[in-house]
Amino acid sequence: MIAQLEGKIAGIKGNAVILMVGGVGYRVAVSAYTLGKVAGQEQVLFHIHTHVREDMLALYGFLNEEELTMFELLISISGVGPKVALSILSIADVKTICTAIVNKDPSILTRVSGVGKKTAERVIVELQNKVDAVNIEDQATALSGQDTILALTSLGYSVTEAREALKLVPADITDVSKRIRQALKNLGK
Repeated sequence: MIAQLEGKIAGIKGNAVILMVGGVGYRVAVSAYTLGKVAGQEQVLFHIHTHVREDMLALYGFLNEEELTMFELLISISGVGPKVALSILSIADVKTICTAIVNKDPSILTRVSGVGKKTAERVIVELQNKVDAVNIEDQATALSGQDTILALTSLGYSVTEAREALKLVPADITDVSKRIRQALKNLGK
């Protein structure tokens, strides 16, 4: 199976990157966040999950091992396919997903189209013992980060823009409204 691909970006079609590697163009499906990160780049390295079914072979690409591992955990759950798993990784980062699982909070997962309360609860139950507990400080940051991203996306910014602006917000700012204001300043630059 294919574990990694590194090559030149030949184009973007929908939620996939066409990656030229050794004269062969690979169609690699990615999350909206990853798509935003690689847009404008010439070269990229993807960690790959090769998904094989009777009627298709699909490649799913991730910028780091942490996202790949979470994707593979998500698709191991009955009712969660690759498209839904990519959608979950598009709206929340891995720490936020782990925090939701550890805190048994389905609200973050139900924001994804196609994930109802029962599916979200199944994800939490099945992954409860498989995800590492996130320390308390990271949990608070992940939850306030998710609230900030939700606020910014409701203002019309993409998830990628919101995450990038949030990375520039100093960690000592913990109040959600102050984080939103600072992120908006970062977006205005």
